[in-house]
Amino acid sequence: MTAEQEISAWRPRVAGVVEVFHARFTEHSYPMHVHDSWTLLIVDDGAVRYDLDRQEHGTPGHVVTLLPPDVPHNGSPATADGFRKRVVYLDRAQLDDSLIAPAVDGPDLVDSVLRRRVGQLHTALAHRGEELEAESRLALIAERLRGHLSPRFEDGPPAPGRSIARSLRELLDARVVDGVTLEEAAGLVHAHPTHLVRAFTAEFGIAPHQYLTARRVDRARGLLLEGRPPSEVARATGFYDQSHLTRHFKRVVGTAPGRYARRGPN
Repeated sequence: MTAEQEISAWRPRVAGVVEVFHARFTEHSYPMHVHDSWTLLIVDDGAVRYDLDRQEHGTPGHVVTLLPPDVPHNGSPATADGFRKRVVYLDRAQLDDSLIAPAVDGPDLVDSVLRRRVGQLHTALAHRGEELEAESRLALIAERLRGHLSPRFEDGPPAPGRSIARSLRELLDARVVDGVTLEEAAGLVHAHPTHLVRAFTAEFGIAPHQYLTARRVDRARGLLLEGRPPSEVARATGFYDQSHLTRHFKRVVGTAPGRYARRGPN
């Protein structure tokens, strides 16, 4: 590992994500190669130039690039200082193969909402225990990508949003500790994952993953007030570990779990 090259790669436990890849390169150039997955790319610093299907493209920081599977491409720094990028490789089932040709014709998408959502997805993927959030964000990203590549694409027949949202809330209430994946929830309430996220958010003003986290934090408060240690509380409330609990507890309550129960009347 040198100052000119920084690489981090992992496979999260999130359905539809094959690999997460973060890298900084100053000199490295990719030769022509192919992937069996969709490549969803954002550049945080610098820019990348690449060839796709014999056409030259570039990726400045405000652009989201979607490279389709099976189509050869390369890549190299387009600026003197190189580039820093974040990539999510998506299972090809996330987007229909019929969208490969439109992606070849227009791989670089100028969409500030999409760019922000991809960044939020990377943040969720960087933390264990945030799988439901990552799945929810990925569902909305995939929907927006389909909208760019095929504006008339529909996820499926709409279902009654109110009853679906309430069914999901009941499921989340019953699975506060164990949790549930978005795919499993969609199957249990008989709705497309994207529609499920939208219906729940529209009905309750909060995303499903935010609701589940809030329920866990609320339960953790009670256990902490009973005198149970944060490490035990984390396990008892569905958080991956104590640091996972602490991160969300501080965001919601404004203090760390270890300090929370100490603040009683003098």
